[in-house]
Amino acid sequence: MEPWEIPGMNIEGETLRDIVVSVASVGLFIVATLIVGIQFDSGGLTSQGALALVGVIVGFVLLMTGVGFWLANQH
Repeated sequence: MEPWEIPGMNIEGETLRDIVVSVASVGLFIVATLIVGIQFDSGGLTSQGALALVGVIVGFVLLMTGVGFWLANQH
């Protein structure tokens, strides 16, 4: 694949795809965490909010595991 032209460095298409997918996954985690924080805020995180936050963390771990397996099979 052709390297991407970024001043000072050359990034191959596969590497750029890996970076974009990883950053998008982390961005999704951050957005989900913010949504839980906003939805369950009442001067502090409620017990339901804490459970939802644990769910977001577990979902993120599973998502990153899936992304890792997918990216490993792309090369």
